Amino acid sequence: MAEAKRVRIGGASGYWGESDMAVPQFLREGRLDYIVFDYLAEITMSIMARAREKDASLGYATDFVTSVVAPNLEEIARQGVRLVSNAGGVNPRACGEAVRALIDEAGLDLKVAVIEGDDLLARAGELAGEGHREMFSGAAFPEPGRLASINAYLGAFPIAQALDAGADIVITGRCVDSAVTLGPCIHEFGWASDDWDRLAGGSLAGHIIECGPQATGGNFTDWRDVADTLHEVGYPIAEIAADGSFRVTKPEGTGGQVSIGTVAEQMLYEIGDPQAYLLADVTCDFSGVEITADGPGRVQVSGARGRPPPATYKVSATYADGFRAGTVMFFYGEDAGEKARAFADSAIARARSKLRAMNAPDFSETLVELVGDESVYGDFGGADPSRSVAVKIAARHDDQRAAGLLLRELSGLGLAAPPGLSGFAGRRSRPSPVLRLFSFTLPRREVPVSVDFGNGPEAVSMPAIQANGQAEAVRPEPPPAPDMDDPVEVALIKLAWARSGDKGDKANIGVIPRRKAYAPYIWAALDEAEIEKRFAHFLEGSVERFFMPGTGAVNFLLHDVLRGGGVASLRNDPQGKGYSQILLQAPVAVPRKLAEAL
Repeated sequence: MAEAKRVRIGGASGYWGESDMAVPQFLREGRLDYIVFDYLAEITMSIMARAREKDASLGYATDFVTSVVAPNLEEIARQGVRLVSNAGGVNPRACGEAVRALIDEAGLDLKVAVIEGDDLLARAGELAGEGHREMFSGAAFPEPGRLASINAYLGAFPIAQALDAGADIVITGRCVDSAVTLGPCIHEFGWASDDWDRLAGGSLAGHIIECGPQATGGNFTDWRDVADTLHEVGYPIAEIAADGSFRVTKPEGTGGQVSIGTVAEQMLYEIGDPQAYLLADVTCDFSGVEITADGPGRVQVSGARGRPPPATYKVSATYADGFRAGTVMFFYGEDAGEKARAFADSAIARARSKLRAMNAPDFSETLVELVGDESVYGDFGGADPSRSVAVKIAARHDDQRAAGLLLRELSGLGLAAPPGLSGFAGRRSRPSPVLRLFSFTLPRREVPVSVDFGNGPEAVSMPAIQANGQAEAVRPEPPPAPDMDDPVEVALIKLAWARSGDKGDKANIGVIPRRKAYAPYIWAALDEAEIEKRFAHFLEGSVERFFMPGTGAVNFLLHDVLRGGGVASLRNDPQGKGYSQILLQAPVAVPRKLAEAL
């Protein structure tokens, strides 16, 4: 019997600047129905907004046009594969025009749909007067003149409607990252707005492939298994069924790996409460998701559940908040770390002395970080001092000139530094703007959406949303207390995979047991207090812990841990990407027999 219909969707991009190797892979593979692209992050939107200010024809992901569409257009048309991309950024109309020009030049008959409505920057004054508060911190709305971007996270139904109307290429502005995958599913299978479980499954498929090769071996705990092939890593393909379940695979002959570990890590990437993953089209519950092997290089994913989405859109704004400046230098020799800190302290003291002499305010924040002395591990770092360290010295100030003063003093101290100072010669760093994130919500009726096929925008009729979208799911029972007969300690990495990421000033660390039988030991060893202790040198807020019985995974959500996150943070890791690597060294008590079998 022939297998039921599956829609094959390739995930080609996870950020603006992603390698352009995915589309040629997918076209060589053939048999894809869609190729989807995610280019946008909050900071990306503000960068694009500044580009649009300088040139009204810019403000979108230009490499989508030049590196994706231009060199591959004829083969895309020949195979009939359709493209869905949020490359439009803050100027989707200009992006659409650039793509249509390429199509006309090639003499092809392809329809381009541009979806608009997410960009609310023109309403900055109106929104400021409505008293909106930041949804996490409660901060007041920024002054309109400081705003760089304001964008609502649109959902997948406008994309589906554009595909229903015959679009071959769909270009959006800001939308939910996974919506570029969910939209084709809605179109292909006719899912309704209340098919919650199917919508959750399609959203999970989009979440798995939205970061490209992070699902196929990139950023993987067991990196040695894929290190020799990452130069030719394959990009992920989701083969989605009508019930919302799906397989994950990659093009034949490519590098990397598709395994339970790589896919499970990506499922937990940048999520908070796994039972309340809020999207524009559905509230997802991933706690019961099961991930199983389905042959060489294929993984089956099922069990996502859904509930109605919130009655509002999430809106993210970015705004200017002064300037930051910093640089990295190197010290080596005995006591390199002490020398580096002494040098940094001297430079900051000199800069502060000059600020006082000018009656200028002090820096609003300074930060010195060493790489090489294990200080990133806090109290759990190694005891032996390194003889080779990199030192990052950074500061933030409302005035660009004051921020630059630190850079001048760092350069000017070269001959008055402790011995062992070195650096990569080149141009001195420059201050850069600090852009902070401000998130709030708006009723859906206040965000009209339109689609434009080149003849002018037409309103999109959005499905009605039930009002109970944020009702809480029933919490699963945690694992039972484990048998601790003759316990010994092993490093968490022996028992689990892990991945971490950011959302604003929050970070999550997802821990997935290599075998579900290990889940009770991990749960018993890593409670909220233990996480607070291990990240005390970063953490300024609380820790939440969630259990996911489908995989046995534990997700930790750390609040107020990134010093603002993104470019608002002075840290070496402002997005918490390495937090999982810190946690994987934590000891977990297990029975001696289990430890000896690892």
